[in-house]
Amino acid sequence: MLDLFSGLETHVAITLVLSLGFVLAFEFINGFHDTANAVATVIYTQSMKPRLAVFYSGIFNFLGVITGGLAVAYAIVHLLPVDLLISVNTTRGMAMVFALLTAAIAWNLGTWYFGLPASSSHTLIGAILGVGVANSLIHGTSLSHGVNWSKAVDVGASLLASPVVGALLAALIVILLRRYRPHSNVHKTPYQRQQVEGRKHPPFWTRFMLIVSSMGVSFAHGSNDGQKGVGLIMLVLIGIVPAKFVLDLDSTPYQLDRTRDAAVHLQKFYERNQVELSKIIVPSKGSSQYECHPLETPATVQRLLATMGDGGDYHALSSDQRWNVRTELLCLDDAAKKASALPKLSADEKQMLQNLRKDLTTTTEYAPTWVIVAVALSLGIGTMVGWRRVVKTVGEGIGKKDMTYAQGVSAQMTAAISIGLASQFGFPVSTTQVLSSAVAGTMVADKAGLQMSTIRSIALAWLFTLPVSMLLAGGLYYIASLWL
Repeated sequence: MLDLFSGLETHVAITLVLSLGFVLAFEFINGFHDTANAVATVIYTQSMKPRLAVFYSGIFNFLGVITGGLAVAYAIVHLLPVDLLISVNTTRGMAMVFALLTAAIAWNLGTWYFGLPASSSHTLIGAILGVGVANSLIHGTSLSHGVNWSKAVDVGASLLASPVVGALLAALIVILLRRYRPHSNVHKTPYQRQQVEGRKHPPFWTRFMLIVSSMGVSFAHGSNDGQKGVGLIMLVLIGIVPAKFVLDLDSTPYQLDRTRDAAVHLQKFYERNQVELSKIIVPSKGSSQYECHPLETPATVQRLLATMGDGGDYHALSSDQRWNVRTELLCLDDAAKKASALPKLSADEKQMLQNLRKDLTTTTEYAPTWVIVAVALSLGIGTMVGWRRVVKTVGEGIGKKDMTYAQGVSAQMTAAISIGLASQFGFPVSTTQVLSSAVAGTMVADKAGLQMSTIRSIALAWLFTLPVSMLLAGGLYYIASLWL
């Protein structure tokens, strides 16, 4: 990280600082929303003091980001069409990054101000979709090419399914606790515990489970939401200092050999299936350097192999050669994805294409350790500053009665497990949606009722988040494009 600014002109260095600041600000505000949900229950039930809770939440967020991998990070990045990804080092690409981040920050701040557990994930995804759609409208291309819609459908499905699953599982846990532990203190609220027994904290094992599940949510949040910030920072670094970040310069000779082999195998696949592929892939009418041409995959492979040579180190390539290698790898990955749509492909062939895609992107989909640490710290600090508003909403505003210990444990256990599993499979989900829905599910299961005014406000925030963030980001990108 120390040599990040070496050799940069003053205006480029300033742009880099501002860009990184925007991303870290987004993650900082993400802490207001999502990480606050992770500590809401443990603070509300007085299982931990607020400062201690957010301190440990920050640590587990850090660990979650460190160990969470990059599947979610690049699932978010690849919502953008390939032509934008291969032009991110231009003013057009940087306008895209600033537009989507400004829109996401503005909407997150607004919903936080009113104490609404709105989804930072929804906001970011909406902003990315807005930029993609605006890019299509500006350049007169089909909307089907403006956004990676297949990836958008997968992401949308995970965002819609996760809160439903969270509500049902949390409700089931509460029902089981009511059935098998009907007289336990776990069904009391913090107020009842203090008034009836004169004790401030929950029973020992209840308190233990509340703390463990809260830290589990923090860890899961870091492994999922933290990755989104990592992906955005990589877009910024690739756009402003491409020579250092377009490729993983620490790639091993073995990884480079795997990349070359994958390109050769993909070339042979396209040559074998040229007639069938020409029927399902629409040739591009443009000749822009920012477009991929899947039907020209054999030629793309030859350019890639010629540029890479037989070397085992990306350091030997010039800045322009590194960018060309990245562009060709992204285009080949796109070609492999399109080839997967061929009818009558065998299961082995589909698996082969999937393996080729992994090998082709192994040196482009990465993140330096300092990027991951910076995102983790931003999430943790954001939690410490803005947790109060959301804690009150989750603890008292969703149900007509205050939250019981059983409801808190059930909601947090469900959120931690479901978000953790989503991270492992590369599905971006919303901590806010999962936890809030889980709390609502426990309230229904306990026949505590729901405060419809709060539920209505949260539902409206969820409903409007996607279209508003799309309009904001798309509008900002359109305005910026007028000046390009």
